[in-house]
Amino acid sequence: MKTDFFELKQSYHEIREKFNEYKECGLSLDMSRGKPNSEQLDISSFIINDLDKKDYMSKEGFDCRNYGAMDGILEAKELFAEILGTNAENIIIGGNSSLNLMYDMISDFVTHGSIPNKPWSKENKIKFLCPCPGYDRHFAITEYFGFENIAIPMQDDGPDLDIIEKIVSTDPQVKGIWCVPKYSNPTGAVYSDEKIKRLANLKPASADFRIFWDNAYVVHDLYEEIEILDIIEECKKAGNPDMAIEFASFSKITFGGSGISCIASSVTNINNFKKRIALQTVGYDKLNQLRHVKAFKDKNSITAHMKKHAEFLRPKIEIVLNKLEENFGGLNICDWTKPKGGYFVSFDSADGQAKKIIEYCKECGLVLTPAGSAYPKKIDEKDSNIRIAPSFPSLNELSLAMDIFCVCVKLVYLENLNNEK
Repeated sequence: MKTDFFELKQSYHEIREKFNEYKECGLSLDMSRGKPNSEQLDISSFIINDLDKKDYMSKEGFDCRNYGAMDGILEAKELFAEILGTNAENIIIGGNSSLNLMYDMISDFVTHGSIPNKPWSKENKIKFLCPCPGYDRHFAITEYFGFENIAIPMQDDGPDLDIIEKIVSTDPQVKGIWCVPKYSNPTGAVYSDEKIKRLANLKPASADFRIFWDNAYVVHDLYEEIEILDIIEECKKAGNPDMAIEFASFSKITFGGSGISCIASSVTNINNFKKRIALQTVGYDKLNQLRHVKAFKDKNSITAHMKKHAEFLRPKIEIVLNKLEENFGGLNICDWTKPKGGYFVSFDSADGQAKKIIEYCKECGLVLTPAGSAYPKKIDEKDSNIRIAPSFPSLNELSLAMDIFCVCVKLVYLENLNNEK
């Protein structure tokens, strides 16, 4: 049964007692990152096998045990192309981490620039747009290289394009934007066709402005399949063929530590990237590429596999949403997103309360992502946003974790209410 506002105010001492009980339990619960638990990882274990001699060869007759095929085997490119809705010629296959590819790309633009543009290190200042709440690891990369990260408000269907268009068209120091277009981390927002087209049609003041399109959750539907527009094709239509650089991986399809990843972009960009990657490696793990394409022959087989993942994740997301609704529905003291895919729920407390809520949760043995993580320099000016990552705990652990979370939210809210009197 839902708690109304009057009951909440009257139950302060009861809530305080419950908080103290949780503190004394010595719990250890982790909702800090969006990682699968061991049980969910087990559903992909079938791809770990010994390839016999005939299995070492790619469809083009390349021996995947050897040097070469620096940009990946053809069938891996074709598989990613089908997932992303692009062409194999637009793909380079990387190692297990798409984040590694993003870091390398930023680093390369800093040291050598995007042909024929000068290196970003030769600029007086570099600025990067960061839709917020957003992915903390993205922001950490551009912060590491000394860029000025500019927070852009996220909306239900993607970032605020009115602000983006104005900034990008007038400031040549703005060199790029981070985007997670489908089930954005942490809000779960899906970019609308309109906003994708507006991004593709940007008229940047800088010739080397780039859209870093991290399509991490492209097949991570929890209910029905949702399709988004292909940013590479939209940029081509808009006369900006080289503006988008897309990234994806199997990290949450198979294994976070042993998947495969890719870069997708225009043929011109891909050919330039190949020259640079050839200096870094003589080829990523092609046996792992081969394992993946033998396990998943096409998008349909991936879709079937992702339905198994959804069977693990959907009830966890629903536990979070149901607990929040039971405790706070109709109270108008906090807000949260209701994602249809991905790994997270984005929660907004009353202003100035997120850090205290997370501190209280930690005292009860519940670890959450630090407050402010979804913003550049970890500065959430409202101190309200909290990323809830429910994938790792078991269902029973998650239910308990959300009970603790809700108690801490109530306690902090009531303490602030009392302090205001």
